[in-house]
Amino acid sequence: MKKLSALLAVPLLMSVLAGCGGNNNAAENKATNAASTDKPAAESSADPVTLRIAWWGGDTRHSYTQQVIDMYEEQNPNVTIEPEYASFDDYWKKLAPQAAANRLPDIVQMDVSYINQYGSNGQLEDMTPYLNKQVQVGDVNENVLNTGNIGGKQYGIPLGVNVLGLHYDPELLKKAGYDAVPENWTWDQYKEIAMKAKDAGLFMDSSMAADVFFNYFLRTKGLALYNTDGTGLGYEDDALYSEFFGMLSDLIKEGAVPSQDKLSQNKGVIEESDIVKGTGIGIWQWSNQYVALQMAVNRPMQLAPMPGPDMEKGLYMQPSMYWSVTANSKAKEEAAKFVDFWTNNLEANKLILGERGVPISSKIKEGLAADLTESGKQVFQFVADMEPKTSPMSPPVGSPEVVALLTDLAEQMNFGQIEPDAAAAQFRKEASAILSSR
Repeated sequence: MKKLSALLAVPLLMSVLAGCGGNNNAAENKATNAASTDKPAAESSADPVTLRIAWWGGDTRHSYTQQVIDMYEEQNPNVTIEPEYASFDDYWKKLAPQAAANRLPDIVQMDVSYINQYGSNGQLEDMTPYLNKQVQVGDVNENVLNTGNIGGKQYGIPLGVNVLGLHYDPELLKKAGYDAVPENWTWDQYKEIAMKAKDAGLFMDSSMAADVFFNYFLRTKGLALYNTDGTGLGYEDDALYSEFFGMLSDLIKEGAVPSQDKLSQNKGVIEESDIVKGTGIGIWQWSNQYVALQMAVNRPMQLAPMPGPDMEKGLYMQPSMYWSVTANSKAKEEAAKFVDFWTNNLEANKLILGERGVPISSKIKEGLAADLTESGKQVFQFVADMEPKTSPMSPPVGSPEVVALLTDLAEQMNFGQIEPDAAAAQFRKEASAILSSR
């Protein structure tokens, strides 16, 4: 998953445990789920099958993924799986020409920012016919499953889910006069706490990723960053833009959040973050990043939900990534069976330990409970607490140009180089041009 905090990327470590959906076809999927059973995936054929599978990640991910593959091959001796893996950037550079040549691997790891593109281009198989046949999803939350459903087609099965939140040091928060983040807190309370943090000589946080948090803010208003077909912005009133980014830049001006100069110097080294150094109360990020941060902080920490009002309208379960079966695969059913193994096999998930997000199967989550670290249990509980509060979200259009534009303007506002109202107008003009040309 891509980094979240404005300029702080938290690397996934070995014991990192993670955490909607393009509900374009919710009714159909609901019916599919209702008809599900506990039946295991369809039995494998005895015919020899070779599957190519591709993913991105670091060495730890490569290692346990290979162990899962080995386990699957041992239980399915007619199946041979050929792994292909790379870093995130190299992965997409490699996948693009394979797609152009119609030679994609049978199973590909998909990111939320690319699944729409590959699905719409006809490069991914609609997995709807495989649900509760080759891939059991009977105990998967409908909103979670629907994150892979675009235009009524199931282009991916989520590998895990994450939820946004504030990861904070409660002892540092007490220095600002609060024993805990208030229940059902609001943006006004957030600003109030941030100013008290400043008075206590602390930073409240390390700012927020412009696209993710502005989209959340819009969703609490019943809107979205993009319109439903991704051809334009999803809101009309630029006062909302000014309100949100004006709040963030004001906190920087007040010194409650590090200056843009300081943020820009951060190279994503977690040990250099204010929360690790004890100079910042918390950090906004996805739940899967909590355990790594906890290890670096090495002090008791807590997770808090997003501010409101109407947090339930804004909050969504973010799929960490998906397994997708490609349209050019000659062994789609066999590929789907491996996806089922990944999703529903407890022993395999004891190797994975939620590194790609909190598992989507409720039975697997329960089965892993005894194997979790304390911070892992916090993550699983946080995601479980937030899951009923989430609402569906269509997969982002994934326009890197729009995200880059939004980020650039946010930094300019933080530097005091442009006022929020002017930035709002510029963003509307340039983003609309980008999206309308898609």
